Amino acid sequence: MSDRDDAGQAWLIPPSQYLNRRPATFAVGAPTSSYVTMRDGVRLALDVYLRAGPQADPVQRLPTIAIFTPYYRRFKVTGQGAEPAPNIAIYRDFFVPRGYALVTVDVRGCGASFGTRDCFRSPRERDDHREIADWIVAQPWSSGVIGSTGISYLGAAACFLATTGHPAVKAIAPLCAVHDTYADHVFPGGIKCTTVTENYDALVSALDLDLRDKLTLYPYFNDKRYAGPAPVDADADGTLAAAALEQHKDSFRMRDLAPEFAFREEAASHDPTLHSGAFSPYWYLTDVPRQVNVLSVSGWYDGSAFVNGSIARFLSNLGPDNRLLLGPWDHGARTNGSPWRDGAAQPEFSVLGEVLRFFDEHLAGMNTGIRDEAPVHFHNVRGEKWQAATTWPPHDALMRLHLAPEGQLSPQAPADTSVAPYQASFTTGTGAHSRFERLGALAITDYYKDWHGREDRMLTFATPAFGQATELSGHAVVQLHVATSEHDAGVFVYLSEVDADGRSWYITEGLLRLLHRAEAPPPPSYNVRWPYRSYRRAHAQLMRPGIAETVRFALLPVSWTLQAGSRLRVAIAGGDTDHFAQVTHGRPPLLEFTLGGENGSFIDCPLRSQSRDDRIFSTS
Repeated sequence: MSDRDDAGQAWLIPPSQYLNRRPATFAVGAPTSSYVTMRDGVRLALDVYLRAGPQADPVQRLPTIAIFTPYYRRFKVTGQGAEPAPNIAIYRDFFVPRGYALVTVDVRGCGASFGTRDCFRSPRERDDHREIADWIVAQPWSSGVIGSTGISYLGAAACFLATTGHPAVKAIAPLCAVHDTYADHVFPGGIKCTTVTENYDALVSALDLDLRDKLTLYPYFNDKRYAGPAPVDADADGTLAAAALEQHKDSFRMRDLAPEFAFREEAASHDPTLHSGAFSPYWYLTDVPRQVNVLSVSGWYDGSAFVNGSIARFLSNLGPDNRLLLGPWDHGARTNGSPWRDGAAQPEFSVLGEVLRFFDEHLAGMNTGIRDEAPVHFHNVRGEKWQAATTWPPHDALMRLHLAPEGQLSPQAPADTSVAPYQASFTTGTGAHSRFERLGALAITDYYKDWHGREDRMLTFATPAFGQATELSGHAVVQLHVATSEHDAGVFVYLSEVDADGRSWYITEGLLRLLHRAEAPPPPSYNVRWPYRSYRRAHAQLMRPGIAETVRFALLPVSWTLQAGSRLRVAIAGGDTDHFAQVTHGRPPLLEFTLGGENGSFIDCPLRSQSRDDRIFSTS
């Protein structure tokens, strides 16, 4: 099956049907480019794309989509046939022919823009966004209405634009974009994600410093005809672009700065105003005017914990039309990660088709019927169909499954108390086909294809066989009573479906550094439906070696249909060498989990039978 929107009856008007009603009717004009000077004198390079052709009215004012990127608004190219804007072309070729102006900006310290980057999504960038919005509405082609979209960094920049409070900003559609840089991206579960801290610098420095030989490693930027960032129109000989590149040499390095933020919202040692909140959209959520409409998009294979960010954004925003779209996609929705997809890895679902309908309604003033649609749409893996819901989670059904002796995962709690020991090893990993690889700009097409057998090195518990197909939709929440031989430990929990032939299929995962085991009520601007913790230094507490404590955390959300004859497996590890730092360094802990009794370990799974028969498990 595929992720086509006609699988299921989730929409009154499916995105593909709406897109057929909105064909591209204009050509794309050649970009015009210029520098815009910010309040501190830093000059930002931007491109403007307008519609062209005999049907284009040169005096008509257009709604504008603004995109802010650190990955080059446009390359200078040598030779014929090279796409000069690989990071932008998808938006340019989709929205401009349908009547939108497109403005693309090299953020400060990137591309042909001057200045330096002082962190990942600097608060200074947020201030720049408002000034760019001022520039847009002053142009003769602008209708005075602005929206923004984009994948990952670009999507978070769209959120930053909304939080400036600029009155022209009416709608944003962040795609696979972080909400909380700490918990969604760099330190999920409080553990440093080395895929981000070790790999991101290589990509960014190759772009920011125009190291063309280094870009050959990245499929999106490895065209040999690329010759650095495109200068603006007035910089014919590239002198200004070269001067901008020289300034970029003083930008921050992720691997050096990330340790400064090991605790959430704790200021960097060199700047009391710089912390993980200050470069996260959630921090400014109360500044978003209530007229801004938000469509949040993510996928079950999105990198790190970005899918949590999209859901938290949906639950926390106060806009009049707030929507959530969750597909079987990876980071950027470039791949349909379902093992049961048909044919090619490229999704058949048009994410931008749904974004177009959203923007047509809220930027262009069209009556698209989107307000009659459910606010939440999500795709079910292995069920291979779309569903609609009014909120997240989509249903409140839960089944408690208890960790039991002999590797059992049982609906009944064990009668006696016992302990299941597990000696962690820092050589245990999840391979090179996981949700995390895409964060390093690697093109993965088959996710977790080497998962089977990896749980052999973990502590595992499995249910009886399912007697019927059973849907799991939402966040599974694990509660463990655990002791460790060290003062700290990382606990990694995985869910898999073990089919009737004994093959294991990865479903989802979650992790927690025990130092951050204390839960806390979420702040009013950070609405979640799963266990929340502050990750602040004030709430961190070391474990007492050998003394068991209860910890609770959520696995990443998913919608998955378990098949009749399959079993659900929980696997526990003490590290992921492929993607996370060791906890504790050089001291793999002995973990002991309590089974049964008052403090027995269990997992609450959002399981729902697909028939009227409530007996989920086979009795044979």
